Amino acid sequence: MFLHPIAWPEGKRCAASVTFDIDADTLVRVGRPKDAELRLQAISAGRYGPTVAVPRILETYRRLELTQTFFMPGWVMEHYPETVEAILKGGHEIGHHSWMHEDPMDHSDEKEAELFGRAMDVHIKMTGSAPLGYRAPVYSITPAILNRLIEQHFLYDSSMMADDLPYEVVTSKGSIIELPPHWGNDDWPPFAHMEELDYVMPVRSPSDGVKAFIEEYEAMYEAGGFWMPVLHPFLTGRLTRWREMERHLERVVEQGDVWFAPMKDIAEYARAQGDGLRKDSLDC
Repeated sequence: MFLHPIAWPEGKRCAASVTFDIDADTLVRVGRPKDAELRLQAISAGRYGPTVAVPRILETYRRLELTQTFFMPGWVMEHYPETVEAILKGGHEIGHHSWMHEDPMDHSDEKEAELFGRAMDVHIKMTGSAPLGYRAPVYSITPAILNRLIEQHFLYDSSMMADDLPYEVVTSKGSIIELPPHWGNDDWPPFAHMEELDYVMPVRSPSDGVKAFIEEYEAMYEAGGFWMPVLHPFLTGRLTRWREMERHLERVVEQGDVWFAPMKDIAEYARAQGDGLRKDSLDC
């Protein structure tokens, strides 16, 4: 089923990390900078994520004894310090997710380097250490960003999609572990509807939308793979949607044969596979 299968620790059948990108109100502020403050509907929808949904998600994780990974732009960390504190108190990981969810395709690499560094400073100040993982806004990672991650000793990235399982990306600067996302495990297609960002899609019912993630899980479980949904608190953290996800997580945890871990632990385990891990060399 896989060209380079991974035997998970303690005989677990499958590895899993339920990740959340806490973008909050950066989306409308970056997407509509001239009049974002007037767009209270969009701003309030974003604010729902860190203020209402994250506490709900953290309570589920506490009850199920799960430690997982959240990605936060530096701007969001600064503006929602209580959210950062609550995530860290639960023992969870916080990964780098840009300064303000800017698409790096929209500015020079010099500007991107400045914004990347600004977010790094916030991470170190608020968490006490540099982040180990990175996920690019809208998965828009560039060769320059990839090499910056390697040069700054990041353990892993989660923006590229060249495999189903963790793999090693090799460049002229070194290498990094890739924990690959893909759009079928992302909650924007089924749940996002933001006219302010020119993203107007039919919103699926909670059970129908979450069903797609469950089907992804079932295939990975059967094959002994890696399940990593990419979720957003203001979308899947809504009460009814999270109820569907929570029920699924309860069933999986009860099975006892799935390794739930923060992404840094999965990346460290993948790195330890050495030559058994698939390598993808990029000319950059």
